[in-house]
Amino acid sequence: MKFISPTDPRWKSTLKTIEKWLVEDSLVYRYLPNNAASDGMSGREGTFSVCSFWYVECLARSGDLKQARFIFEKALGYSNHLGLYAEQLGPCGEHLGNFPQALSHIALISAASYLDKRLSQETFSCGVD
Repeated sequence: MKFISPTDPRWKSTLKTIEKWLVEDSLVYRYLPNNAASDGMSGREGTFSVCSFWYVECLARSGDLKQARFIFEKALGYSNHLGLYAEQLGPCGEHLGNFPQALSHIALISAASYLDKRLSQETFSCGVD
Protein backbone atom coordinates (compact mmCIF):
# COMPACT_ATOMS: atom_id res chain seq x y z
CA MET A 1 0.00 0.00 0.00
CA LYS A 2 3.11 2.16 -0.16
CA PHE A 3 2.91 3.34 3.45
CA ILE A 4 6.40 1.97 4.07
CA SER A 5 9.29 1.15 1.77
CA PRO A 6 9.84 -2.58 1.18
CA THR A 7 13.50 -2.01 2.05
CA ASP A 8 12.80 -0.07 5.27
CA PRO A 9 14.40 -1.83 8.26
CA ARG A 10 11.05 -1.83 10.08
CA TRP A 11 9.39 -3.68 7.19
CA LYS A 12 12.28 -6.12 6.84
CA SER A 13 11.95 -6.85 10.55
CA THR A 14 8.22 -7.48 10.08
CA LEU A 15 8.96 -9.81 7.17
CA LYS A 16 11.47 -11.74 9.31
CA THR A 17 8.84 -12.10 12.04
CA ILE A 18 6.32 -13.40 9.51
CA GLU A 19 8.91 -15.91 8.30
CA LYS A 20 9.64 -17.04 11.85
CA TRP A 21 6.05 -17.51 13.01
CA LEU A 22 3.81 -17.96 9.98
CA VAL A 23 5.82 -19.58 7.17
CA GLU A 24 5.95 -23.35 7.02
CA ASP A 25 7.77 -24.96 4.10
CA SER A 26 7.19 -21.91 1.85
CA LEU A 27 3.47 -21.66 2.67
CA VAL A 28 2.06 -18.95 4.93
CA TYR A 29 -0.60 -19.10 7.64
CA ARG A 30 -2.78 -16.04 8.07
CA TYR A 31 -2.44 -16.39 11.85
CA LEU A 32 -1.09 -18.91 14.34
CA PRO A 33 -3.89 -21.50 14.37
CA ASN A 34 -3.03 -22.89 17.81
CA ASN A 35 -2.96 -19.42 19.42
CA ALA A 36 -6.06 -17.89 17.85
CA ALA A 37 -9.61 -17.79 19.12
CA SER A 38 -11.94 -20.36 17.61
CA ASP A 39 -13.48 -19.28 14.31
CA GLY A 40 -16.35 -21.71 14.74
CA MET A 41 -15.28 -23.89 11.84
CA SER A 42 -14.48 -27.54 12.31
CA GLY A 43 -11.24 -29.02 11.07
CA ARG A 44 -7.67 -27.83 11.01
CA GLU A 45 -6.69 -24.41 9.65
CA GLY A 46 -4.49 -24.66 6.58
CA THR A 47 -2.01 -22.23 5.15
CA PHE A 48 -3.67 -19.37 3.31
CA SER A 49 -2.90 -19.36 -0.42
CA VAL A 50 -3.24 -15.60 -0.82
CA CYS A 51 -0.76 -15.02 2.02
CA SER A 52 1.76 -17.33 0.35
CA PHE A 53 1.62 -15.31 -2.88
CA TRP A 54 1.73 -12.01 -0.99
CA TYR A 55 4.83 -13.35 0.75
CA VAL A 56 6.49 -13.95 -2.64
CA GLU A 57 5.71 -10.41 -3.72
CA CYS A 58 7.01 -8.99 -0.43
CA LEU A 59 10.27 -10.90 -0.84
CA ALA A 60 10.65 -9.60 -4.39
CA ARG A 61 9.85 -6.04 -3.39
CA SER A 62 12.38 -6.20 -0.55
CA GLY A 63 15.06 -7.30 -3.02
CA ASP A 64 15.34 -11.00 -2.15
CA LEU A 65 14.69 -12.19 -5.70
CA LYS A 66 16.39 -15.57 -5.28
CA GLN A 67 14.16 -16.53 -2.34
CA ALA A 68 11.07 -15.00 -3.95
CA ARG A 69 11.60 -17.08 -7.09
CA PHE A 70 12.24 -20.26 -5.09
CA ILE A 71 9.10 -19.81 -2.97
CA PHE A 72 7.03 -18.86 -6.03
CA GLU A 73 8.09 -21.90 -8.01
CA LYS A 74 7.44 -24.12 -5.01
CA ALA A 75 3.97 -22.60 -4.50
CA LEU A 76 3.11 -23.26 -8.15
CA GLY A 77 3.45 -26.96 -7.39
CA TYR A 78 0.47 -26.82 -5.06
CA SER A 79 -2.08 -26.01 -7.77
CA ASN A 80 -4.45 -28.64 -9.07
CA HIS A 81 -4.21 -30.11 -12.57
CA LEU A 82 -5.84 -26.96 -14.00
CA GLY A 83 -3.49 -24.58 -12.20
CA LEU A 84 -6.16 -23.50 -9.71
CA TYR A 85 -5.84 -22.92 -5.98
CA ALA A 86 -8.14 -23.31 -3.03
CA GLU A 87 -8.42 -20.77 -0.25
CA GLN A 88 -6.22 -22.92 1.99
CA LEU A 89 -3.73 -25.75 1.68
CA GLY A 90 -3.56 -28.53 4.25
CA PRO A 91 -0.37 -30.08 5.66
CA CYS A 92 -0.16 -32.58 2.78
CA GLY A 93 -0.97 -29.98 0.10
CA GLU A 94 -4.67 -30.86 -0.01
CA HIS A 95 -7.01 -28.08 -1.06
CA LEU A 96 -9.22 -26.78 1.77
CA GLY A 97 -11.89 -24.11 1.96
CA ASN A 98 -13.34 -22.20 -0.96
CA PHE A 99 -12.37 -23.53 -4.37
CA PRO A 100 -11.41 -22.03 -6.70
CA GLN A 101 -10.50 -18.95 -4.71
CA ALA A 102 -10.37 -15.76 -6.80
CA LEU A 103 -8.40 -13.72 -4.25
CA SER A 104 -5.65 -16.37 -4.31
CA HIS A 105 -5.44 -16.10 -8.08
CA ILE A 106 -5.29 -12.30 -8.01
CA ALA A 107 -2.38 -12.55 -5.57
CA LEU A 108 -0.73 -15.16 -7.83
CA ILE A 109 -0.99 -12.83 -10.83
CA SER A 110 0.33 -9.87 -8.86
CA ALA A 111 3.28 -11.86 -7.48
CA ALA A 112 4.10 -13.33 -10.90
CA SER A 113 3.91 -9.94 -12.58
CA TYR A 114 6.10 -8.15 -10.06
CA LEU A 115 8.61 -10.99 -9.80
CA ASP A 116 8.89 -11.19 -13.60
CA LYS A 117 9.42 -7.43 -13.79
CA ARG A 118 12.21 -7.51 -11.20
CA LEU A 119 13.88 -10.60 -12.67
CA SER A 120 13.77 -9.00 -16.11
CA GLN A 121 15.45 -5.87 -14.72
CA GLU A 122 18.16 -8.03 -13.13
CA THR A 123 18.75 -9.90 -16.38
CA PHE A 124 18.86 -6.69 -18.41
CA SER A 125 21.24 -4.97 -16.00
CA CYS A 126 23.61 -7.95 -16.21
CA GLY A 127 23.75 -7.69 -20.00
CA VAL A 128 22.17 -11.10 -20.54
CA ASP A 129 19.88 -11.51 -23.54
